Amino acid sequence: MNETRYPLCWPANWKRTNVRIRAQFGKVRASNAPGGYSQKGRLSIAESMSRIEEELRRFRVKEETVVISTNLPVNIYGAPRGDRGEPSDTGVAVYWQMKGKSQCMAIDTYDRVADNLAAVAATLEAMRAIERHGGATILDRAFLGFAALPAAREVDWREMFVISPALPREKQLEQVKSAFRKLASELHPDTGGDHARMAELNAARDAALKELGA
Repeated sequence: MNETRYPLCWPANWKRTNVRIRAQFGKVRASNAPGGYSQKGRLSIAESMSRIEEELRRFRVKEETVVISTNLPVNIYGAPRGDRGEPSDTGVAVYWQMKGKSQCMAIDTYDRVADNLAAVAATLEAMRAIERHGGATILDRAFLGFAALPAAREVDWREMFVISPALPREKQLEQVKSAFRKLASELHPDTGGDHARMAELNAARDAALKELGA
């Protein structure tokens, strides 16, 4: 799979939501004080991620095939960071491999990334209930609707970054990084850019760095 964890790689066959709403997802936190009370707290990114990972494990999906894509920068482990505030586009897309097929689920209904992640987990849980109640055939048919389309088209990175192969490797690397920064400032969704173009830009950068041995 060539889907990016950041920025959001939205599947081409999924419609976008025009108006986002506040979610009801959360967890109950109990007070330890005498006569304590319980209240519903907001889910964190890490908690929502954990829910998705648990549901996919129950579907026997291998962890290494899972890509969770959002507009939150990722940490060194590739997980979206929860300390950067909410991006303008809070949508999420989850890609995975199951029974040899690429699957995808994308949700942007809610105004927080964590809640859209939780919505994916809740949807997976509901589908797992179908499996538990003997609806294996129904479940297989349902998952046909989540088949992932091919990722962004491959782009010649030298063409995109306008770099001559005759240049020394160090010079090519320098120009790749410079061109990427300039194009990213124009194409990133948070600055009014396009998701598909940004995904192509990320793919071109990754291909360049791999070929140049960076």
